[in-house]
Amino acid sequence: MQTRRILLALTAATLIGLSGASAQEKSIVVSSTTSTQDSGLFGHILPMFKAKTGIDVKVVSQGTGQALDTGRRGDADVVFVHAKSQEEKFVAEGAGVKRYPVMYNDFVLVGPKSDPAGAKGKDIVAGLKAVMAKGQPFISRGDKSGTHSAELNLWKIAGVDIAKDKGPWYREIGQGMGAALNTGSASNGYVLTDRGTWLSFKNRGDLDIAVEGDNKLFNQYGVILVNPEKHKHVKKELGQAFIDWLVSPEGQKAIADYKINGMQLFFANAAVPGA
Repeated sequence: MQTRRILLALTAATLIGLSGASAQEKSIVVSSTTSTQDSGLFGHILPMFKAKTGIDVKVVSQGTGQALDTGRRGDADVVFVHAKSQEEKFVAEGAGVKRYPVMYNDFVLVGPKSDPAGAKGKDIVAGLKAVMAKGQPFISRGDKSGTHSAELNLWKIAGVDIAKDKGPWYREIGQGMGAALNTGSASNGYVLTDRGTWLSFKNRGDLDIAVEGDNKLFNQYGVILVNPEKHKHVKKELGQAFIDWLVSPEGQKAIADYKINGMQLFFANAAVPGA
């Protein structure tokens, strides 16, 4: 009888241990652009996803280029970023399975309220040229992120070879959006930022929006499952469950409902073809 009780106790302990291990394994790693984290979006939607599915999401917050590289190495199950051409390349090279559009917002150029460059308006090309012409401080993330890629593309549209034409006024910090805004606030410099991070940013100092509303400032986000055929440890089912939830009516509503001071930070558009 004593032996039987011991065996039953050991069996129960083993089952509890396996149950605990199973619970621990019900998690995924998402490598994502800093704006989804810095804006507070993940803090809003991830508890809803976990309540629905029991899946814990561990976020690695990086610039888009780094986030995609994390996926390429197989160090994440899902990537959630905002540089469409880079995302499409990621899928085309077999690093990811399929790209799903999720949401959008826009970029804004912020700078000192006094606008010493005379950049204010709705034309981002004119605004950037004005900053350059006046030699006003411009803070670039310089980190191969989606925002950095967008910034470089805008200089190109403006006819500026920034690698050749940048001077002491142009400062690359190699850090995320929050750090770039903090640097801009401390130096009264101009910064290109996504609106979501700007709306959630507390340390604005003398900064205000200088340029907004230009179609060139559109900012689309996409999500991709890392290819489990390349990395066998990728949690295919759990990662796809996260993606499916994001693009579902429930997930899209959760994204749209996230607001700061009554202002919506992201606009859901998973159902928009070509987004």
